[in-house]
Amino acid sequence: MFNQFVYQPIFEFLIFLNNLFGQNFGLAIISLTLVIRLVLVPLTLPALRSAQKMRVLKPKLDALKNKHSKDKAALQQAQLKLYKSENINPAAGCLPYIIQFIVLIALYRVFIDFLSNGNIDGQSINLNFLWFNLADPDKTYALPIITGLTQLILGVLVLPGADTAAEKTLAQKTKTKTDDKKAQDATEMAQTMQQQMVIVMPIMTIFLAARFPSALSLYWFITTLFSLVQQYLVSGWGGLALYLTKLKQFVVKK
Repeated sequence: MFNQFVYQPIFEFLIFLNNLFGQNFGLAIISLTLVIRLVLVPLTLPALRSAQKMRVLKPKLDALKNKHSKDKAALQQAQLKLYKSENINPAAGCLPYIIQFIVLIALYRVFIDFLSNGNIDGQSINLNFLWFNLADPDKTYALPIITGLTQLILGVLVLPGADTAAEKTLAQKTKTKTDDKKAQDATEMAQTMQQQMVIVMPIMTIFLAARFPSALSLYWFITTLFSLVQQYLVSGWGGLALYLTKLKQFVVKK
């Protein structure tokens, strides 16, 4: 089933794109990546919007945790009621990531088959693209570093930005005098882990991209760029707003 409905269609479509672009395998990979991401937009966009709503509702969720800190069943019911009133599905983000993971596995197999064969239907594949060979890791490390940097920017963009005046007011209204310390500690721990992953993921991306064929690195770079644009359209500058403000202040001082 995987081969019939996922692997084979991608494989044949990549052959079509490779021929369409005059045996330019690099352009075929870029086009394939963009087409796949566009097809997944109806799934990924609602998930991003749901995550953005969850961030805005964080003060209310924290208030519910404080109010029902000793009754988990009541907390779950109150959270579900809040999600329903705000038309939010907490599980909306799971399906797109599962589908993207399945597609990534298929792409890995497709690229490996293309690169290992060296030809399709007796016709040689042009594996040279820009300064690197798509079958080999980029020996200059430029592509892995660029890919890691885009992953870093995306990670910061996803982080919550500075609280708006409306969010601060909402937080003040929903904050209780008897804040539950355990809930606060759990929230701080989750935020710390999220911030650490912003650094860890780009490092892992650079390490893996430096070892895998450049075809995979190129795919990851383009899909991350697409995610950057998509995330910006949903949440604006997000966590980047703080750094952009600091950069602007630094430039003005200079």
